[in-house]
Amino acid sequence: MTGTFITIEGPDGAGKTTAAADLRNRLTAMGVPCLLTREPGGSAIAEQIRSILLNPENTAMDPVTEAILYAAARRQHLMEVVRPALEAGMTVICDRFVDSSLAYQGHARGLGFDTVWSINEPAVQDLLPDLTILLDIEDEQALARIQARGQLDRFDLEGRDFRKQVREGFLAALRRFPGRIVRIDGSQTREQVTEAILRVCRDRHIL
Repeated sequence: MTGTFITIEGPDGAGKTTAAADLRNRLTAMGVPCLLTREPGGSAIAEQIRSILLNPENTAMDPVTEAILYAAARRQHLMEVVRPALEAGMTVICDRFVDSSLAYQGHARGLGFDTVWSINEPAVQDLLPDLTILLDIEDEQALARIQARGQLDRFDLEGRDFRKQVREGFLAALRRFPGRIVRIDGSQTREQVTEAILRVCRDRHIL
């Protein structure tokens, strides 16, 4: 791979989607060829899987089924979108990646990191991000942002304890992968978050 792979992670309401778009815009303005994408989704087949995963009506979904569907969407997205862009020398910015599966299904759903990684390993193979930004935020502020969005998906309807477990799962991933994941305070202003991400990119010699 000749390109750079950056992922933006964090609980729902942390500001990942906004931060990913702002980072793409800043890098593009600097002359860096970028691709902005997301998980689950990012390709036609993966988007169809996304619609199943996020459908509020699918409350009976088994946690292992959930983890497998995320891995399936991830594989399709990688093969169709991410790998080709990296091979073309682009910087790929992805809103969520495998760390979300570790936090949501591994920790919050109770499957464990090892089980979730074993499900994802065939999908990811050797392709891990060069840098993962973890936007960390307190539950009250995250919930306020979720409610302000209006339309809720299946995960937005989960209770406070689940959201707490998700956050703990991300922090556990940070402890496990300190060389790859960098925590940034997601409660900062939009501009502050973008500048903090750019500083990390420069410090890691990604820019």
